[in-house]
Amino acid sequence: MTDATQTTPESPPAMSIGLPDAPAAPPAAEPAATEPPLTVIEPRSGWAALDARELWRYRELLAFLAWRDVKIRYKQTVFGLAWAVAQPLATAGVFALFLGRAAGVTAGIEHYPLYVFAGMTAWAFFSNVVLSAGNSVVANERLVTKVYFPRLIIPLSTVGVGLFDLAVASGLMAFLAAYYGVAPGWSVVLLPLVVALLAVAAAGVGILLAALIVAQRDFRFVLTFGVQLWMFATPTLYMAPDALGPTAQAWLPLNPAYGLIAAFRATALGGPIDWYAFGVSAAVGLVVAAVGLVYFRRVERSFADKI
Repeated sequence: MTDATQTTPESPPAMSIGLPDAPAAPPAAEPAATEPPLTVIEPRSGWAALDARELWRYRELLAFLAWRDVKIRYKQTVFGLAWAVAQPLATAGVFALFLGRAAGVTAGIEHYPLYVFAGMTAWAFFSNVVLSAGNSVVANERLVTKVYFPRLIIPLSTVGVGLFDLAVASGLMAFLAAYYGVAPGWSVVLLPLVVALLAVAAAGVGILLAALIVAQRDFRFVLTFGVQLWMFATPTLYMAPDALGPTAQAWLPLNPAYGLIAAFRATALGGPIDWYAFGVSAAVGLVVAAVGLVYFRRVERSFADKI
């Protein structure tokens, strides 16, 4: 028997048909480059006193300027941070040794050297912020004319330097209070509020003067001379309020430094708070700050041309 072999017929070879080649796939498109965000600077309309969002965007610049001023102040100094307490300590010594004994203003004041030093610590903070903020825009002429940023940051940065000096001087004040056996009372919880109001009032005066000095340089001499007179127009620094007449006690709180410095001393050392003087001085300080902000923001667009 013969085995039958089954074969499968081979497939015929494929015939090539002359068709056109398929078009090649187009190359993948490259991703479009991301454009940087566009910043449009437009003139401000109206009497906007404060743009908090813009200041927040430049908060790092504010901190940098404050820290720069701190380093410049104490760089290459022999005594370093001791200069932060030199001004209030020297002034308090002059008042305690000469004015206190000669004029007899120590009556009714216990621990007069501590009393004067506490007042001078607050006054040094207030006056230094006013002086530094008033001259700040002119002192940063190149920065103002070359780079855009909220000009308000320049005078506001001086508050940070003042707070640094205040913290150092407050350490010595605490040491003197412990030496005299003086302890703060419950009102010490209001001390941060008092310092904040003192900073707002000082910055407001400085901001207003900074704008005026850019427009007219004569205000630089008015600033220096005026701060010196302002100290003597604030008798709470060196005498008790009871030594003043009722008329003076009613009108002196219109000086924002008067009631705020008295409240600083009372909260730090535990004395009674003159609520009338504190309230009036705080209100006047806030009004001055608002006026300074409004005027500064109104004229800041012309700083680069006038400076």
